[in-house]
Amino acid sequence: MINKLVLENLKHRWVRTLLSALVIGVQVMSILTLIGLSRGLLDDSAQRAKGTGADIFLKPDTGGTLTFQSGPVDEKFIPFLQKQPHVVSAVGVLMASVETITNISGVNIPEFAKISPGFRFLEGGPPQDPDGLIVDQYYAQQHKLKVGQSWKLLNHDWHVSGIIEGGVLSHLIVQLPTLQQLTANAGHVSQILVKLDNPALTDDEVKRLNDLLKGNLRAVSVQDFTSQLSINNIPALRAFIGVVTGLAVVVGFLVVFLSMYTAVIERTREIGILKALGAKPATIVGILVRESLVLAFVGALFGILLSFGAKALILAVQPVSLPVVNVPDWWPRAAAIALAGALLGAIYPGLKAARQDAIEALSYD
Repeated sequence: MINKLVLENLKHRWVRTLLSALVIGVQVMSILTLIGLSRGLLDDSAQRAKGTGADIFLKPDTGGTLTFQSGPVDEKFIPFLQKQPHVVSAVGVLMASVETITNISGVNIPEFAKISPGFRFLEGGPPQDPDGLIVDQYYAQQHKLKVGQSWKLLNHDWHVSGIIEGGVLSHLIVQLPTLQQLTANAGHVSQILVKLDNPALTDDEVKRLNDLLKGNLRAVSVQDFTSQLSINNIPALRAFIGVVTGLAVVVGFLVVFLSMYTAVIERTREIGILKALGAKPATIVGILVRESLVLAFVGALFGILLSFGAKALILAVQPVSLPVVNVPDWWPRAAAIALAGALLGAIYPGLKAARQDAIEALSYD
């Protein structure tokens, strides 16, 4: 009986019900999209690291201090590393930011081919001159680039020599000497990739190289590097997601609070009739709480559906900069967040309704 009354109340005021659920849905969608974007960026970085084919990365040993240099590693370490036991090849990579979070990588392409499966060209081929530019299929799609087309980056005119499959090194790849010259990093790179003759020796070689190069470079296995790329291992990202989640709870609280408070005012006479018929305060509160739960449930479903639409839209517009993925493991969490906000929003209106005097409620006009 009570459940039927709840559903009839929501159906009778269907516009408000729909709008309230939709706003809760936007809240849920925001959480899912943010988590999907964060995970997508980290997964993309992990995939590109694995796509290099390297077993070990070597980066500056900064001792925990920040460095803002794009090329902090001296190239003199490359021939030194190539002479080490079990090292098949070592190649330097210089990275520079060109668009928001999109990097361009400079590399000796023939040397890079020794440690990786190589670039799989869908169109064109490797650069034949210093100004040649390789782009992956996602960057080409986002910017509608074709082989032979000119493209300006870092105040320099490049021409697209080839389009490759994504997932290797970077979205943009150029000749190392040209990028070094443009970024004033002559003789320097951002990191060194090392390929071993036996991947089973990776952990031993990481330890040996760290002992050998202590204070200069820090070695880390590709497996360890990719395993660290998770939201839980990045405190700043985890804190940011916590703030957004808290805001989502506040939004859900305000939406349901306004909806339920308005419902109590509109149904003052109805509440009086229920009390006159013997309904207890807990019954009145229960009606509003159940309505809030329905709003939260419907809103969560809206939010999940909207997250698919948001993902499709983002990937259609910005497939490179914003690689969003689906996060089904977060569906129940986002729904629980919406539920928490809805229950908080129903508390005061429910108590207000429960405290109403039956005679005054019946005389309300």
